[in-house]
Amino acid sequence: MGMPPGSSGPSQQRPTKAMLEAARNAEVPDIIAPGLDVLFCGINPSLYSAAVGHHFARPGNRFWPALHHAGFTPRQLRPQEEARLLDHRLGITNLAARATASAAELSAAELRRGGEALRHKLARYRPRVLAVLGITAYRTAFAAPKARLGPQPGCIAGVPIWVLPNPSGLNAHYRLLELAAVYGELRAALDSGFAAAPPDQ
Repeated sequence: MGMPPGSSGPSQQRPTKAMLEAARNAEVPDIIAPGLDVLFCGINPSLYSAAVGHHFARPGNRFWPALHHAGFTPRQLRPQEEARLLDHRLGITNLAARATASAAELSAAELRRGGEALRHKLARYRPRVLAVLGITAYRTAFAAPKARLGPQPGCIAGVPIWVLPNPSGLNAHYRLLELAAVYGELRAALDSGFAAAPPDQ
C-alpha cells in the first residue's frame, strides 16, 4: 500500500511539545550538490522539520506529494528520504536557516540577508534553476515587490529563477492537485529547455 500524502512514515515519531520548543532556531542541513536541475528554496524550517531533522516534514505540508504529482520524482518520497532527491538532480535549501513556529517571525532584514547568502550559494553550486517556494518571501528577499508566480526576469548569480506557491498546508489558495499543476509548469519548462533572460538581479 502506498504512503498517504502527508504521512511521515512508521520510522518517524512525532516530536513532543518539548522537542518542538527545543528545536526553535535550530537548522536543517541543505540537500545540495553542484549542477542540480532545480534547487528548491523554502522560506525557513518549521519547528517540526527542525525537531525531526528533515525538510518539509510537518504533517500537512504538500511539498513531497506535489513534487511527485508534478513529475519530479517517480514516487512520493518521505521527508526522511530527502537525500534521494540528489538522484533526481534536485535539492533543497532555505532563505532563512533558523527554525521558527511561523515564517511571520522572520524580519524583512533577515530575509534580505538570506537572499544575499543564497546568491553566494547559487554562485558556488550553479543549479540549472532556483525555485523559490513563496512569493511574499521572494519579493522581500530580493526587493521585487511586483514579482508574480512563475519565471522571473533576469537571473541571480547567473541562475534563472522560478517562483512557486509555498506548499505549506496553511496555504489555502491551492489544493494539492492545483499545487502540483503549478509545480508541473516548471517541470514542463525544464523539459523544454527553459532559460531566463539576462541581466542578473
